[in-house]
Amino acid sequence: MAADTSPFHLLRSVARHWRPFLAFGAIFLLWLAATRFAWVDPRFVPSPAAVVARARTEFTTGTLAFDISESLRRNITGFAIGASAGLLLGLALGFSRTAERIIGPSLLAFRQIALFAWVPLLSVWFGGADAGKIAFIAVAAFQPVVINTWQGVRGLPPAYRELSEVLIFSRIDFARLVALPGALPSIFTGLYGALIYAWLATIGSELFLNVTPGIGGRLNEGSQLFEMDLLFLGIIILAVIGLFYNTSALWLETWLLRRRTR
Repeated sequence: MAADTSPFHLLRSVARHWRPFLAFGAIFLLWLAATRFAWVDPRFVPSPAAVVARARTEFTTGTLAFDISESLRRNITGFAIGASAGLLLGLALGFSRTAERIIGPSLLAFRQIALFAWVPLLSVWFGGADAGKIAFIAVAAFQPVVINTWQGVRGLPPAYRELSEVLIFSRIDFARLVALPGALPSIFTGLYGALIYAWLATIGSELFLNVTPGIGGRLNEGSQLFEMDLLFLGIIILAVIGLFYNTSALWLETWLLRRRTR
C-alpha cells in the first residue's frame, strides 16, 4: 500500500510532531507581546531580549556555567546514592518476607513524612554545605525507588516463582533472569519519580540551606538584588534541564523495555 504523500497528510504529520512545542510557543508569544505592548511593568517582567542579553553576559563570564555544573554535580551524586540505596532495599523487601515484615511498616511511615521536613534534621547532621545538600537529594531520590522496586518484585505473578523452582533456579538466577526483568517497568517508574524529586530537592536545598555556588544560589541573588532578568534566566534553565531529564528517562526506559521483549 502506497504511503499517503498528500500535502494535507504531510501537514498533519508535521503538526503532530510539533504539537508538544505549541504551548511553549504560545507562552513565549504572550510574554513577548506583554513586554512589547507594555501590558506589564518591565521592572517585574523583563523582555525576552533582556533575558537573552543577561544569558550572554553570564555565560561569557563563565559564572552561570559553573553554577549549573555545581547543581548538576550535587544532583547526580545525591540521585546515585539515593536511587542505589532504594533499589537494594526494595529488592531485599521484595525477596524476603521477613525483611518486609520488619522494615516495611517503618518504611511506609517514613514515606508519610513531607520531604522538606527533613531539611532541619539533615542540616544539623550534615551541615548546610555540600554534604547536607547531597544528603537531602539522596533522601528525595530514595523514597520513590524503594517503594516501586518493592512493589514491582512483590507483584510478580506466582507462576514466575513456581517456574523458577521447577527449573531449580538459585536466588541470584531468579533475581537476574526473572525478578528484575519482570519488575523493570515498576523500577523505572520509581527511577523516573526519583529524577523529578531529586531535581526539586537540588534546587530546594540550594534555596533553603547555606548559599553556595548553584542555580538556587543565583535565584536567591536575583531575588535579593531585584534582578528580574537573572530570575527569569534561572527559571528557564531549570525548565530546560528538567525537560532534558524527562526526555532522557523516557528514551532510556523505552529502549530497555524494547530490548527486554526481544
